[in-house]
Amino acid sequence: MLSRHTVEQAQQTYARHIAVALPSALLMVSLDDAIIYANPAAEQFFGLGLPLLLKQPFHTLLPFGSPLLPLLEQARERGATVGERDLDLSTPKLGERLADVTATPLPEPPGAVVLMLQERGLAHRLDRQILHRGAVRSLSGMAAVLAHEIKNPLAGIRGAAQLLEEAVPVQERNLTELICAESDRIRGLIDRMEAFGDTHVAAQDAVNIHEVLDRVRKVAISGFARHIRFTESFDPSLPPVLGDFDSLVQAFLNLVRNASDAVADDGGEIVLTSAYRPGMRMRAGPGSISVPLEVTVRDNGSGIPADLLPHIFDPFVTTKLRGSGLGLALVAKIIGDHGGVIECDSGPGRTQFRILLPKAGEPR
Repeated sequence: MLSRHTVEQAQQTYARHIAVALPSALLMVSLDDAIIYANPAAEQFFGLGLPLLLKQPFHTLLPFGSPLLPLLEQARERGATVGERDLDLSTPKLGERLADVTATPLPEPPGAVVLMLQERGLAHRLDRQILHRGAVRSLSGMAAVLAHEIKNPLAGIRGAAQLLEEAVPVQERNLTELICAESDRIRGLIDRMEAFGDTHVAAQDAVNIHEVLDRVRKVAISGFARHIRFTESFDPSLPPVLGDFDSLVQAFLNLVRNASDAVADDGGEIVLTSAYRPGMRMRAGPGSISVPLEVTVRDNGSGIPADLLPHIFDPFVTTKLRGSGLGLALVAKIIGDHGGVIECDSGPGRTQFRILLPKAGEPR
């Protein structure tokens, strides 16, 4: 039979393992505002290694007048766990940070409190997908009106320009050619917008996402991305997604094309990864659905301007000089049609699009 000392040692070991494995930031703060312990998630949250965290007072990590400090005192006074949602922990160093916080007092050492910080950034980004889809759906009605009200007279304008071309001198035909070329460009734009109004649901099968990414890579390196180095890191055990192969190819091809445009001709790299994240869920009406299939498209380009980053999935928002601003909006629509979500994280020298999809058989 195990001694009490042995059992206590085993429990302490298990507690350390659990703290290290937790995805939420976990800190132990003493009565005199010193940080006694921080798990790896806390190191990542504050952007500091454990040795640096242990050397500074806890309040120096927080914005001035942070409501987290009164929450600590409240936990000590009550001797019970207290919590608060959506606490603003933003600082110039941390950037914008929003977290749900719980504070639990400990019997030893006296006055110590364990803080658990669950960042709300990901949840908010997932919820924002609903807004992206709403913006995309608003194009449906507009696309139908434009197709009817513009395409027909546009065809008449182009036909008239072709007739005029036969009657004008050769040196002036560049004007009629310009009219035809611009008419074709406008028609192409309308055709792209009509894709948003397409309510037809393609036949969906169990699709191996790695076959989609392989097709995208082959198309890219044979054309627009032949000068770019591709790196792949795939989870071979990833289950299939229920979807349309061609639509998924179109979505990821748009992402890879954007990445190709962003990187330099010399030293440009695009990284494709896949992984299984069993705990990832998103809200869907009164409940939630599991979106465990994660695919990322990362490049080492110049990045997306910070003021445009929250709006890049909105229609007609683009960083390209001659871009239409419909590519990423269409990607968001396709991923949304597959029951998934897409988010973007960007900074100088690094831009990553992260796609979360449900596996085949998951209720939509």
